[in-house]
Order: sequence, then C-alpha cells, then structure tokens
Amino acid sequence: MGLELYLNLLSQPSRAVYIFAKKNGIPFELRTVDIIKGQHRSKEFFQINSLQKVPVLKDGDFILTESSAILIYLSCKYQTADHWYPSDLQARARVHEYLGWHADCIRGTFGVPMWVQVLGPLIGVQVPEEKVERNRTAIDQALQWLENKFLGDRLFLAGQQVTLADLMALEELMQPVAVGYELFKGRPRLAAWRERVEAFLDAELCQEAHSLILSTLEQAAKKTLPTPPPEVYPTMLLRIARIP
Repeated sequence: MGLELYLNLLSQPSRAVYIFAKKNGIPFELRTVDIIKGQHRSKEFFQINSLQKVPVLKDGDFILTESSAILIYLSCKYQTADHWYPSDLQARARVHEYLGWHADCIRGTFGVPMWVQVLGPLIGVQVPEEKVERNRTAIDQALQWLENKFLGDRLFLAGQQVTLADLMALEELMQPVAVGYELFKGRPRLAAWRERVEAFLDAELCQEAHSLILSTLEQAAKKTLPTPPPEVYPTMLLRIARIP
C-alpha cells in the first residue's frame, strides 16, 4: 500500500496537508474522515490514531500524526523545492519559529468562530457572548503579531519565499473567513500576503481545497449539514467549554 492521507477538508491542518501534497505532485490515496458524522471516533480510526484527530499520514506501516510533522516528513521524503522547508539552518529556524508560535497563538483561536456560528448551533449550544468577544480580541491581537512580527516588510512569513509557515497560517485564517469574518479588511499587508500565497499555490487548487469550508455557513443556514451522532456530543461540548 502506498501513501495514505486521512483528512477532512473542514480541518485547517488537513487542508494544509492536502494542498501541499497536491501542489507538489505527491501521489497519495485520500481517506476522507467525516468528522461531523463522528467517523474519527470509530473503532477503526482509533486503530490508526488513538488521538482520534485528523490529519494522519500512513506510509506502509509508518503512521504519523500532527500536521507540521506530516508536512516536514513529506517535504523531506519527496525532496520538494527547498523553499518549503529550507536546508539553510537559519531559514529553517525561521519556519520552526513561526510553527511554534502558530501552535500557541493561532491554533485554537481562529477556529472558534466556526464553533460559534456553525458547530455549536448544530448541537443546540450557543457560545456565551463574553467568550465570543474575548475571542475577537485574541484574533485581533494575533493578527497584529502575525503582521508586525512575522510578516514585517517581507513577502512571506519566514522570508522572501513561500514556506510551510505560510501554508499553515493561510489555512488557519480561512476558518473565520469562511463564516464571514473580514480578517483582511484594514490590513493591506496581510491581504497582499494572502494574495501572493494563493497565487503561488494556484487559484484552482485553493478553490478546490476551500470549497467545503466556504459552503459550510450556507449549509448551516439551510440546515443541510448532517446532525452529529450522540456519541460525539461529549467531545464537542468539551471543546466548546474550553473556549476561553
């Protein structure tokens, strides 16, 4: 069996892995895991990833979780263009610098609007307004850091070429964009950065990867999203409870 990628394109890290593999012509078998239907909680998926999360890479008997680890593995194994994960020590350190900050300040923050507007209401839960306001403040602060600390006067987040950092950041920012947050309004440098990244990745590939997430709010309004099975409610409720 060749390379298998267990993904769901509602997931920001899954989209990053999907786009990277597609952009670099890496052959893989797509295994879609429907997280709304709770397939990630199944016994079968537990055997693949006991953390019960996507994305997951399966390369023969080798199984790898966590999107940044997967992207680095793919970059090294398939010897993709050096700009993605630079061989230069300091340039590579810049990528890791961003990825470390991303895990602390971006992940868990930019996904909250989707829980507020789509996933919470899907199971009949409204996120308290004070949490929504705190999240808006956290997003604004993170965008300032992203723009001033990491982008600065550069073309991309870790230098003058696209890296894994840009891909990870773009996909995370698409999550609130999909539910109507105007993240780039009044931020011309970040808006120009987004345009450069999407142009490099290819507009059609981005449209393909983003089509599901961009249709989610409309589907929620029309009540055409599937209702999660009861067994995933506790996990969803816990995630909502953990919103600061």
